[in-house]
Amino acid sequence: MNQPAATQVCCPTCGKTVAWTAANPYRPFCSKRCKGIDLGAWANEEYRIAAAEEDSDTPAQAGD
Repeated sequence: MNQPAATQVCCPTCGKTVAWTAANPYRPFCSKRCKGIDLGAWANEEYRIAAAEEDSDTPAQAGD
């Protein structure tokens, strides 16, 4: 019986195509090195998640 083909994804760090399987403990990365590079980029604040700006002109309402 044929097994379904594993989903292929691109490593976010180097772009190498890797299989998304339980056998790859670093998924979606291709290696421990690429995973570490990505973690370092987050630690150095090279990546940021956008947040909505709060309106500073409106005072906070207490008890609402």
